[in-house]
Amino acid sequence: MKIVPDETHLQIGGILFPQLDQADFTGPFEILSRIPNSSFHVLAKDKQPVRDAKGLILTPEKMFSESPTLDVLLVPGGGGVNAVMEDEATLAFVREQAAGARFIFSVCTGALVCGAAGLLKGHKATTHWASHHLLKYFGAVPVKERVVIDNSLVTAAGVTAGLDGALRMVSLLRGERAAQDIQLYVQYAPEPPFDCGDPKTAPPDIVQAGQRALQGLINDRLVIVKRVAARLGVKI
Repeated sequence: MKIVPDETHLQIGGILFPQLDQADFTGPFEILSRIPNSSFHVLAKDKQPVRDAKGLILTPEKMFSESPTLDVLLVPGGGGVNAVMEDEATLAFVREQAAGARFIFSVCTGALVCGAAGLLKGHKATTHWASHHLLKYFGAVPVKERVVIDNSLVTAAGVTAGLDGALRMVSLLRGERAAQDIQLYVQYAPEPPFDCGDPKTAPPDIVQAGQRALQGLINDRLVIVKRVAARLGVKI
């Protein structure tokens, strides 16, 4: 069931920041930008190109100050989230848009940015498996699902879950037929070669290696998250 009439033009935007995971942004962009009768705005604090976590260069179209009021705001994640959680200009923009948006849509650790902006308190949410334990510091109700919808807050788990979340978003806005049309066009019919995309199914040694690889980043992130939790008045 769609909530927006087809004749209503939708304003959709996503934010960029240094060291994001580009697929958190470009995956949903591939789907959301195809919503009928809509515009997608690529937003950042300034118009300087940014490099994602692996060096891909992305160029903002508009500064936050130039953004229209959005129907949907996409918040990606990545290593750069550590800095963004304490970047007041970005957090203020997220809060400002959340006040009028139909949906806030986070992908991967973009949920932590939403948390730092104060949007997760009392809401069910998910995020990347390696940071899932941090959701409680923002007053969220952690849910281990690929996509979680709680009223106007939509959170997707790690990276590729953004595709699932974006299709769910299309179905909410324009109905299932529109989402199915887009899914067919992009031929999203995943057949992963290994059943290793989640800690529940991956071999233990693979999970442990992944945890070790991310441990430094997560340790630094926990320090920041605790500071943010104190600012938000969340007691753990």
